[in-house]
Amino acid sequence: MPIHEYVPLEPPGCALCCYGIERLERLADAPLTHCSACGAPLRRVLGAPAVTTGGAHLLREGHLARHGFTQYRKVSKGRYEKTTGEGPETIGGD
Repeated sequence: MPIHEYVPLEPPGCALCCYGIERLERLADAPLTHCSACGAPLRRVLGAPAVTTGGAHLLREGHLARHGFTQYRKVSKGRYEKTTGEGPETIGGD
């Protein structure tokens, strides 16, 4: 369900609606027409969508080391080599 934003048609409105109201509602729900506290007429406004981008940059070796993580990569079956961070150079193997 999206979050709909409402602002008063006639500023300033009351303490509840003067900066806008956010309300979680279904698309099929009827929009608010008046503030429940002061009765000021409201209109629904478009809000910015929540957009996420890939987080591949967070897995780069420099980023991991800066934040205290150690990263290993698989070299062979059961053997891993350290690529960044602190810790043993290899894990597993013979």
